[in-house]
Amino acid sequence: MAAQRAARRKRKEQSEYFFDYSLLFIVLFLLGFGLVMIYSASSYEAYQSFHDQAYYLKRQLIAVIMGIVAMIAVANIPYHFWERFAFLGYLVSMAIIPLVLTPLGVESHNARRWIGIPVIGLNLQPAEVAKLGMILFLATMVCKMGKGVRTMKGFLFMVALPLPVAAEVYLITQNLSSAIIILGISVLMVFVASPDYRKFVIMGGAVAAVAALAVYLAVTGNGGQGFRSGRLIAWLDPESDSLGIGFQTMQALYAIGSGGIWGKGLGQSMQKLSFLPEAQNDMIFSVICEELGLFGAVAIILMFIMLLWRMMVIANNAPDLFGAMLVVGVMGHIAIQAILNIAVVTNTIPNTGISLPFISYGGSSVMFLLSEIGLVLSVARRIQLKEL
Repeated sequence: MAAQRAARRKRKEQSEYFFDYSLLFIVLFLLGFGLVMIYSASSYEAYQSFHDQAYYLKRQLIAVIMGIVAMIAVANIPYHFWERFAFLGYLVSMAIIPLVLTPLGVESHNARRWIGIPVIGLNLQPAEVAKLGMILFLATMVCKMGKGVRTMKGFLFMVALPLPVAAEVYLITQNLSSAIIILGISVLMVFVASPDYRKFVIMGGAVAAVAALAVYLAVTGNGGQGFRSGRLIAWLDPESDSLGIGFQTMQALYAIGSGGIWGKGLGQSMQKLSFLPEAQNDMIFSVICEELGLFGAVAIILMFIMLLWRMMVIANNAPDLFGAMLVVGVMGHIAIQAILNIAVVTNTIPNTGISLPFISYGGSSVMFLLSEIGLVLSVARRIQLKEL
């Protein structure tokens, strides 16, 4: 009898499925921390502009709640269900971006990158739709092509697929950072699917050469006096135009430097008092550094590292290639966006508008990021536990 009970218990254990509570906890922590920091960073400006200190907090909270609902729904749907909508997602991504040029388009800070949704009172950023659509589409294409991805023809085909969407994002919405993220996600997914790394070394060298040429032309003045050239010059020497295009970078560096090791204390930032533009959005990491110091900044970076590590574990144990590629795409999205945001704030790379995942203010960003986390949890739930 004891042997039979042990056998039944063993079969039951082998039939159990995995749920990553660690991943869920990290995401919920980042969301909660983000809401606190959004209120801290935006309360002064919100009161000055809308006579409501919690204006940005309330809007972000609505988006977070909607995103959590979407995450729960997606997590409970078998991830293979979305495979049939992959090509449709690609077409929708391309079709929705030009809508910003229609009367539905919403302009903010001299940029037209959003579509107004009157029913819920929120704005949708088509670039966020494109990121999710590209992850789903490329994961499906990698599975369909199989070993064909490893050939030069297959490699070039996979690399070319995101180019039309990225070009639309850049040319229509003037959103260079989102275009770079879409291309980065695609390259990472193809990199994981293809074992031949020489192609990527050559590609990386070509990109580095083009970037170096762009910097050289901007410094020598041969690249013209455009907005992009100005940002490159401000990156190399932000003090050269500290009241102009280098103003935001200088204020961010002031905030980081004044925070010290332990920070001034939550809510005690001075730079957020109309000195630092977009304090609750692109530059929220500098407010974290000022209020919570190096300790707070390192803690948040470690949380992102833990989040990416949990995703890597799920990808390595995914039941099939499609699930693994979905998780790799989401992991690439979060990693690239977090690295670029922190690099911009610290002036490691030229300034370009990009939000910090789960923490920066932005309804579209947090809703689609949570939907992507739902996909990861859906893959994780199909991992069958086995006795070690």
